[in-house]
Amino acid sequence: MTEIALVHDWLNQHGGAERVLEQLMVAFPGSPLYTSIYWADGLPAAYRAWDIRPSWLNLLPGIHRHHQWYFPLYAMMFANLNLGNQGYELVLSNKSGFSHGVRTGETPHLCYCLTPTRYVWDYEAYTARENIAPIIKSGLKPLVSLLRRWDYTVAQRPTLQFVAISTEVQQRIRTHYGRDAKIIHPPVDVSRYYPSRRHDDYYMIISRLAPYKRIDLAVQAFTRLGLPLLIAGDGRDRKALEAMAGPTITFLGRVPDEDLIGLLPRCRALIFPGCEDFGLTPVEAQAAGRPVIAYGAGGALDSVVEGITGTFFREPTVESLMEAVQTFDARSIDPAACRANAERFGVERFKRELLTTIDLLLAK
Repeated sequence: MTEIALVHDWLNQHGGAERVLEQLMVAFPGSPLYTSIYWADGLPAAYRAWDIRPSWLNLLPGIHRHHQWYFPLYAMMFANLNLGNQGYELVLSNKSGFSHGVRTGETPHLCYCLTPTRYVWDYEAYTARENIAPIIKSGLKPLVSLLRRWDYTVAQRPTLQFVAISTEVQQRIRTHYGRDAKIIHPPVDVSRYYPSRRHDDYYMIISRLAPYKRIDLAVQAFTRLGLPLLIAGDGRDRKALEAMAGPTITFLGRVPDEDLIGLLPRCRALIFPGCEDFGLTPVEAQAAGRPVIAYGAGGALDSVVEGITGTFFREPTVESLMEAVQTFDARSIDPAACRANAERFGVERFKRELLTTIDLLLAK
C-alpha cells in the first residue's frame, strides 16, 4: 500500500473539515496525521486511536480553545515541517489554512483544498464579521499582506497539485493561486439518513455558530416571521445570536448525530444562510428527503437544484431570506428527488475519485 502522510491545519473543533478528514483516515488507515494542534477532549473519542502528530504549537497556553489568537504562527510552523525526507510516497493535505505549505521536497503533494485561506484572501469581508477593533484590523494588514505572498508562493511548488471541493473553490484557486484544480466533492454519508413520512412545522439549521456562517440572517428573519427555527450547533457567536432571537428560535447546542437523524427528516426545510465553500448539511438534508433554502452563492450552487431540491435567496439580507421562506412551498418538493440528488455525493464516490486522482499523480 502506498505510504501516505496526511496533513490537517488544526484539530480542536469538529466541523465539515474534520468530517472529510475522518473519511481520509478510513481510506488510508494507519497513516500518520501531522497537524498544528490537537485537543483530544474537544473531538470524538475515536480520534485517539489515530497516529496524530501535533507540532510545538500544541504547548502554547489557551491555544486549544482560542486558536485564532495565534494565527500568524501557523504558516511558520508548516513552512518548517519537512515531510520530504521521511520516506513517504505521497503527502495529502486537507487544507483551509496553511497546511499546503508543508515542505515535501520531491515527494508528490496532493492538496484537497477546502478553500484558499479565507482570512488572508478575503480579509476585509472576514474581519467585518468578527467585530475586530479598527486599530487592530489596520495593524494586522501588513502581516496579512506578508502571509498572502507566502501563501501564493508555496502554492506554486511544482510537486503540488490542487483538488477543489466545489466550483466556487475551484475558481478561488484559479483567482488567488493561478492554478488549475479538478473538483472532487466532499464525502457525505447519505446512508445515515432516510426520508420520513411525517413532517413538522419547524425549520432547521445545523452549523457551527461562527460569524461568517451568517446565522444572524436566519435568526432575524425567523424572529420577524414568527416561524419556528431549531438551531443545532454551538460556537463563539452563540451569545450574540441568542440576544437577537425571538421566542420562536430554539438553540439546541451540540446535538449528537443519532438525534439529528431523527430531527432532520421531519423539518420543513433546512436553512443554509452563508456563502460556504461547499456545505455538507444541505446534502444531508436532501438525503433525509428535505429541501434546502440556501443563499445563492458558494458551494450550495453545486448541491442544491433550484425548484427540484430547494430554492435560493439572492441577496445576503434578512429581507431576501424572508421572501424566500414565504414564497417557497416545501410540500411541492418530492423527497425522492432530494434523496436521488444527495446520492451523487456519497462516500464511495469520493473514495473512488480520490484514489483515481492519486494513481494518476503517482504515475507521472
